[in-house]
Amino acid sequence: MAKIFSGKIALVTGASRGIGRAAAVALGREGAHVICVARTVGGLEETDDAIQKAGGTATLVPLNLKDFAAIDRLGASIFERWKKLDALFGNAGTLGVLTPLTHLDPKVFQELLDINVTANWRLIRSLDPLLRQSDAGRALFVSSSVARKHLPYWGGYATTKAALEMLAFTYAAELSGTNVKANVLDPGPVRTLMRAKAMPGEDPATLPRPEELTPMILEALSPSYEKNGELIKFRK
Repeated sequence: MAKIFSGKIALVTGASRGIGRAAAVALGREGAHVICVARTVGGLEETDDAIQKAGGTATLVPLNLKDFAAIDRLGASIFERWKKLDALFGNAGTLGVLTPLTHLDPKVFQELLDINVTANWRLIRSLDPLLRQSDAGRALFVSSSVARKHLPYWGGYATTKAALEMLAFTYAAELSGTNVKANVLDPGPVRTLMRAKAMPGEDPATLPRPEELTPMILEALSPSYEKNGELIKFRK
């Protein structure tokens, strides 16, 4: 039976752990060649091992998403090697610090903006021409329900995730009439290190594992997925 991503090129940010690693492995299992982007070489190598074990292949890209010029070079490198990109999973993000807005350190707020917002804009800017070269380019960005709430102490993270949603939905509107679709995933509480940092007293065993999200992620990145500008919510 043909795999749904056979012959496809997929890029995953934050691929060294959590939801990103689970998505990268699932994409590889379904036939995609996965471009895995993350800061840590060791984590990327572990993801590569898991992809190979699942029967897939990967290219590892150690990259700090705050290096915006490197994102531009990444797009050029993908064009030189593959001429296209079929799927972009913009998963990487940072929590920052849960604190009153008046106590939020400017350096922390800038890092939240750089990783959660600007890096995704730079990815769109760099990779959009490649997605348009695909017969069915798909982009999916990871947000959070806090982007649509007004919770005390979550201001830094929530503000940047709200900006990310506006960025992604505006991009989706601009894709109207093309072969590219862009959507946003709200995964809800998931058993990840970021969740543990935000909720240290929570029992992780009560939360879904990242792997439980992968059917939804694969569906949203598949060529047959025709929705555009949608907020996709995970429910266990």
